[in-house]
Amino acid sequence: MSATGADSAGTEEGSVRAGRRTVRIHRPRKVLFPGSARSTGGTRTDGGRADGGRADGGRADVTKADLVEYYRSVARHMVPELRGRPLMLERHPDGLDGPRFMQKNIPGNYPDWARRAEMAKKGGTVTHPVCDDTATLVFLADQASVTFHRWLSRADRPDHPDRLVFDLDPARDDFEPVRAAALLLRELLDELALPASAMTTGSKGLHVIVRLDRRTAFDEVRAFAMDVARVLAARDPDRLTTEQRTDARAGRLYLDVQRNAYAQTAVAPYSVRPKEGAPVATPISWDQVKDPAVTARRWTVGDVLEQARTRPWSDVPARGRSLTPARRRLDALL
Repeated sequence: MSATGADSAGTEEGSVRAGRRTVRIHRPRKVLFPGSARSTGGTRTDGGRADGGRADGGRADVTKADLVEYYRSVARHMVPELRGRPLMLERHPDGLDGPRFMQKNIPGNYPDWARRAEMAKKGGTVTHPVCDDTATLVFLADQASVTFHRWLSRADRPDHPDRLVFDLDPARDDFEPVRAAALLLRELLDELALPASAMTTGSKGLHVIVRLDRRTAFDEVRAFAMDVARVLAARDPDRLTTEQRTDARAGRLYLDVQRNAYAQTAVAPYSVRPKEGAPVATPISWDQVKDPAVTARRWTVGDVLEQARTRPWSDVPARGRSLTPARRRLDALL
């Protein structure tokens, strides 16, 4: 990164080289996460040390420059998970202590070179940002887009998802029920011959993700996911539930499949979450799911790149599966 001067009003700007483009960074010194996590390293747009100058290894502030540098650094792992998908941006222009904006429409100053997708909604359309490259990811980070929420389908075929997501939502901030549920769910998906991957959410739970071949429409995918959840809950009714009402769950872990619908979103892999410590939604291996040291907020902007380099999803087939044979196997279990 390189720095520019400040004007008489104290407005700071810098710039970042991202692929073939140079992206301007506004207010790089703005603190987004006060005293949250050590930075990813690298040179900040304000010319300062990326660890905030701390020599004691303690938690430093995470600034706009640090967020931009994190997303620039993780882009090679994250952009393939975003490419072609409409996004919803969770923006915190004044940091965690300021207001939050959930933005679907593209920002007013969206650059001409960044892709967008006009998607149908009831009574009209919405023009969503689409992140196909590092420069777009950096630009959106400069807009204080802390978290990226992605559609489960791509813009070219929005009614047919290529991802199915089970959101394992614990009643309390306790990861052990999540770990147990994830392993049970994987066993069931193995019975259905559906390879699955796991991702910490950076919040409380875990997402279990199945790659699909885009031949099945959302309604059928969601019905399938609901039936899988019902079978799983029946196998462990004391700990698992499909009850949507919180007061009906009786402390059990909720198997949430509601995201499997048109225009619904799920947090994207490697997204930062707006929580103390700047935790990151992190792809993990199934061996790591079993590891008692792994929790929903195990990785942060300070150490997730090392995890990303292990390619935790490398054993999951890249080609999506058809739900047709899985549906037949599931029907036999109902």
